[in-house]
Amino acid sequence: MNPCVTSPFDYAITPVSASNDTGGHVAGVSTIKRGGSRFYINPEDGAIKVPGVTSVGGMLPKDYLTFWAAKEAAEAAVNNWDIVSELCKRDPKGATDYLKNAHRRKSGAASDLGTAAHDIFERLARGETVNPRHVHTDVKPHVRWFSEFLQEVQPEFLYLEETVWSDTHQYAGSFDAIAVVDGETVILDWKTSKSIYDSVALQLSAYRYADRIILAESGESVPVPEMAGGAALHVRPEGWALHPIQCDEEVFGTFKHLRGVFNWESGGKRGVVGKPIASGGEFVTGTQRRAA
Repeated sequence: MNPCVTSPFDYAITPVSASNDTGGHVAGVSTIKRGGSRFYINPEDGAIKVPGVTSVGGMLPKDYLTFWAAKEAAEAAVNNWDIVSELCKRDPKGATDYLKNAHRRKSGAASDLGTAAHDIFERLARGETVNPRHVHTDVKPHVRWFSEFLQEVQPEFLYLEETVWSDTHQYAGSFDAIAVVDGETVILDWKTSKSIYDSVALQLSAYRYADRIILAESGESVPVPEMAGGAALHVRPEGWALHPIQCDEEVFGTFKHLRGVFNWESGGKRGVVGKPIASGGEFVTGTQRRAA
């Protein structure tokens, strides 16, 4: 399918609700959320659950997020000091909760914008039309630039918003697109965040080297096509840029290491510290202190 977009704002959409924290559907495959991680349920038997690509990638250290969260809390206190100071007098716990969740409020707003933009991107890529009156003001610039990308690059989409499954390494994930660009088949990812982070390489490598694609419409599994590489389309209010992304076997090797770390964090580390076989004095464990 080679989309033909005649106007950046010639379209109409119906909003699609995102899945909630307890479960949902991602590209036709059911998912559940447990312990902050998303798991995909194998539609063939309904029993096998594997972690999502994003959850596995979450095992990567992200020290910068600690400083970012602290900065958001500090700015919330400074910018809203009159409100916070009064709240401190009446409800100290409420003031604490307000400040410690400042980063979640900001990331949640960005996530909502990204979800809305992705929804429209998919429709445009499928050749659908949209009415600009049904698009939030904050998303309209993104739609304009995505439409320009379609016109300039003319990607031939092979798959859009489908789920990959790795039987070999036990993970799954939902990708944005597999397309032919300049005669080469590539895995594509849409990004609306301020920056493109290097973790996208791990994400795309996982999609590229999965075993099969589970088609949303039929539930049928088809092999993941051979790909020359990957790319990230960065769409911001001020413009767009298509970045090549290294997502070869070397990068995939790092993702597989993170898959092992996920196993460790999700249960493998339980019980590795045994009960003492000898002790002296009035030794109290951390567990005993918490219980007391």
